Amino acid sequence: MNFDILHNVGEYVTIIFEAFKRPDKWSVFRRQLFYDFMTLGIESIGIVAFVSLFTGSIITIQTASNIDSPFIPLYTLGYTARQMMVLEFSPTIISLILAGKVGSRITSEIGTMRVTEQIDALRVMGVNPANYLILPKITAAMIFNPILIIFSIFLGLVGGWLAGTLLGLVPSDDFILGLRSWFDPFSITYALIKTVVFAFIITSVSAYKGYTVKGGSVDVGKASTEAIVVSSVLIIVFDLILTQMLLV
Repeated sequence: MNFDILHNVGEYVTIIFEAFKRPDKWSVFRRQLFYDFMTLGIESIGIVAFVSLFTGSIITIQTASNIDSPFIPLYTLGYTARQMMVLEFSPTIISLILAGKVGSRITSEIGTMRVTEQIDALRVMGVNPANYLILPKITAAMIFNPILIIFSIFLGLVGGWLAGTLLGLVPSDDFILGLRSWFDPFSITYALIKTVVFAFIITSVSAYKGYTVKGGSVDVGKASTEAIVVSSVLIIVFDLILTQMLLV
């Protein structure tokens, strides 16, 4: 068992090292990069927007329902919504959602190419398959995911503000005061650092699982599931590590 883990880690490092070599043709890399921007980033905007908007509303409603003391100011709702969205929900929970959506797509795409021997054909033609298939995906996710997270934070706060004002839980001015109170700009930096690390984990692990799959279509499906599970576990582990390093 320990040998299998060491073998997988060594194989993963070798493939990622191959992926990060200089592209043979930058024009091909740019074309693939913009394609991955579309498939991995822009096509994820809808689910990110939906989840963030409703979660911000839920956070505000739940916080309001647990405030039973008249001595707690109403701007606490805005402050709580901001802290939860910026520090944890947007960078971590959205990344877990993307691990399922984006990770499964990457694994199935590369895995299908592996079982249909398209990757072997690329190697025969003198192309570095890992560099051609994996590097654009890692680059696209590490650039675009922070944009998705900023978008998620914004929509989460808008959702909290709408829920608070439309349901009469908090006046608009008090909610906005809470959003602006005790703001530490480093919290945004912290969220973006986590996002970039999580983006690398999602894409690299998913690509590795697809690149090394053996068998047929059933095995590609199993590899996709494994990629999601491993990526999710690593996201939680590195969330703890980064929090300890950056906030404590």
